[in-house]
Amino acid sequence: MIYKVLLTIWMAVVIITAFLYAEAAVGFPGETSRILFFHVPQAWIATLSFLISMIASAIYLAKRRVKADYAARSAAELGFLFCVLATATGSIFARATWGSFWNWDPRQTSIVMLLMIYGAYFALRSAVPDPERKRVFAGVYSILAFATVPFLVFVVPRITASLHPEDTMNPAQPGLDPKTLKVFLGSLLAYTGLFVWMLRLRIRILIVEGLKEPKFVSRKPDAE
Repeated sequence: MIYKVLLTIWMAVVIITAFLYAEAAVGFPGETSRILFFHVPQAWIATLSFLISMIASAIYLAKRRVKADYAARSAAELGFLFCVLATATGSIFARATWGSFWNWDPRQTSIVMLLMIYGAYFALRSAVPDPERKRVFAGVYSILAFATVPFLVFVVPRITASLHPEDTMNPAQPGLDPKTLKVFLGSLLAYTGLFVWMLRLRIRILIVEGLKEPKFVSRKPDAE
C-alpha cells in the first residue's frame, strides 16, 4: 500500500514539475518540448518490457515454469501498451512540430513495425488452444521478436535521414538544462516504478485465472 501511495505522489510531482518547474526547450513551437518527459520514458518502458518478455520466455523454454510464461505474456502486453502510448505522444509532437500527425519518419515507421510484430505474438497465443503448445510457440516467437527490437529502435532511425530531434531533446546531451534533466530522470524513475507495479499485478491476475482454467484434453483421432 505504501508503494502505491509513494508512486502516486511521485507521478503527480513529475507531472507538476514537467509543466511548472522545467523550462520549454528553445527551437520548438510553444511548449511541445515538454513531451520529452512522457514520450521518452514510454518508449524506454516499451523496450524494457519486450526485453523482460524475451528473458522470461527463455526461462520458460528452459525450465517449463508456468509463472515464467505469465511474466513473458504480461511484459509483452505492457510493452505493447507503452509502445502505443509512445506512438500517440510522438504523433502529437509531430502534429505540432511538422504539421501532420504522421509523416512516415523512420522512427514512426519502425515503431509501427514493432507494433505489428508483437501484435502477431498475441494472435499466435490466441490461435493455439493447447496451453503447453501455446506457451512453447509464444516463447520461441518472443525470443525471435526481440531480435528485431534493437534494430528497429536503435539502428533503423539512425541509418536514414529523420525529422526526429536528436540533440536538443537528447537527455544525455551535456548541455541539457539541469532542471530538464532532473525532471526527465524523475519521470523515467516514475514510469519504471509504474511498470513494475503493473507487471506484478498482471502476473497475479494471470495466476488466478490459470487456477480457474479447466484442464485441456487434446482429442485423439478414433482408431479405425
